[in-house]
Amino acid sequence: MGDFILSRRQFFEKMTVPGSGVRIEHLADLPAEVSAGEMPDLDSNITLLGGLDPYQGPWTKIEAAHLLRRTTFGLKKADLDQMLALGNAEAAVDAMLTVPTTPPDPPINNYNNYDPQNLYIDPKVASGDTWINAPYDVNAEGYRIESWRGWWTNRMIEGEANIQEKMTLFWHNHFATKTEALFSGKAAYKHNQMLRDNALGNFKAFVKAVTLDPLMLYFLNGYLNNVVAPDENYARELQELFMVGKESANSYSEDDVVVAARILTGWTFDANGEVVFYQNLHDQGYKVFSSFYNNTQIAGSSNGNTELDALLNMILQKEEVSLFICREIYRFFIYYKIDAQVENEVIVPLAQIFRDNNYEILPVIRALLLSEHFFDAANKGCQIKNPLDLTIGLLRNYNLSLPSPTLLDQYSIRTSINYFCGALQMLPGDPPNVAGWQAYRQSPNYYRVWISSDTIRNRNIITDVLAFAGADVGSEKLIINHVAFAAQFSNPSDPNALIDDVLGLLLPMPISLLKKTFLKSILLSGQMSDYYWTDAWNNLANNPTDPMAYQTVWFKLASLHKYVMNLAEYQLI
Repeated sequence: MGDFILSRRQFFEKMTVPGSGVRIEHLADLPAEVSAGEMPDLDSNITLLGGLDPYQGPWTKIEAAHLLRRTTFGLKKADLDQMLALGNAEAAVDAMLTVPTTPPDPPINNYNNYDPQNLYIDPKVASGDTWINAPYDVNAEGYRIESWRGWWTNRMIEGEANIQEKMTLFWHNHFATKTEALFSGKAAYKHNQMLRDNALGNFKAFVKAVTLDPLMLYFLNGYLNNVVAPDENYARELQELFMVGKESANSYSEDDVVVAARILTGWTFDANGEVVFYQNLHDQGYKVFSSFYNNTQIAGSSNGNTELDALLNMILQKEEVSLFICREIYRFFIYYKIDAQVENEVIVPLAQIFRDNNYEILPVIRALLLSEHFFDAANKGCQIKNPLDLTIGLLRNYNLSLPSPTLLDQYSIRTSINYFCGALQMLPGDPPNVAGWQAYRQSPNYYRVWISSDTIRNRNIITDVLAFAGADVGSEKLIINHVAFAAQFSNPSDPNALIDDVLGLLLPMPISLLKKTFLKSILLSGQMSDYYWTDAWNNLANNPTDPMAYQTVWFKLASLHKYVMNLAEYQLI
């Protein structure tokens, strides 16, 4: 008989008798034929086939780490300790959903370059000043866009333990645009801030803000849509990608796209690049929609806001909207597969919460993150990390900030990080098209799109470089401080405890005893007794300025971390 291979998620799904509804709480509850062989070390209860009911299980490092991995980028020990100290899932989820209400400080001019060989000076913005209100300058806009992109990346790196930036990324993928469309740093920044401001707010208000956003208005040709020359681009995507979706057999018609486009006529730019509504460019005729929208009629008027509100209200009457958005949220935060059970026990009740709360986003996210289903054992470690989770997560795992001896160094290292993410197929600010990144929509591959022979090599390059050589940034170096990382744990002199702590922070699931044994052999330099590592660590602790003692410990830890980050499990979240 050939080998029979199950994915981790499939393995957990097979652990419950189909249709029984029996939840396996302990390894001992498994039939002997299932529990035979090498199994993950299940030190705590697990939940399987959970629904949307609030999670009432144990609150351990496993659950706290899972919450942080899915709602932030990477996992810091300090954040894990903070979440764990809250004592239960409800308090932790509420803390994750408490986001800053004060807008962050805007990006600044960190791109002025006084090197005669690469001279560029923004004539309208001094070094260190923000450029977001500066006049448009075609020669400066490319630098400003990269300044904004780096600013957002740094927010992901330095952000506190809350969901704000992950939600901003989710909506950036959902309402996808491209910075190059308008080629304006100001437009890119304002669009990003609009996503952040509305990320947990009211969905109708959010869609209206997106509709009238300068970058979106330009990207999907909304500014060209007028009564003389109608453009259906945005009207189509508003329904197909942003609100209704295309998964239902019963859906809007082509005529509905045409009529919606008529409602959206008249919005364009004035001479200063500001979004305005011109009555003379608006189709003020009567609009009648198909039976899908209950043959709704919207009276023509000279008020663009009135008709836009009427359009959005009409679309939101369709249950398909709430179901579609909840599926999008599910695929981003949980898993790509939505079978009949997930649809009935998670998506449908989640969509009902959405509608019952007048399309407020926060109650939906709270219900999902607090659910038994979110903490289901099958939903831990089942996603492949996207490039931002990998790259920014690596920096956060090891408590790294991007060095910036000068403003230009700051600009350069942030740009380098972003373009490395671009090489991994996820450049912030530039999804491949209006449908967003393929990993969240392309069946049947979904997250597997992130991994190829090329991207897995590049993923290993960044982890290997930061583990050993580091990257020069002006007079400083970006490199993992292996000793400081190990020192944050409670008992780093014990190789067994240290390995458990490292793996608990860096990996979303247990690994085999064979792999753990190999990791321990790295710390013991191939010897058998634990004291080979314990003595080395204690020697450094007692002689912190001894370069030989430091190098001995540093090399062992660097080798350990390199191996862990090259594991397949490190690519999962």
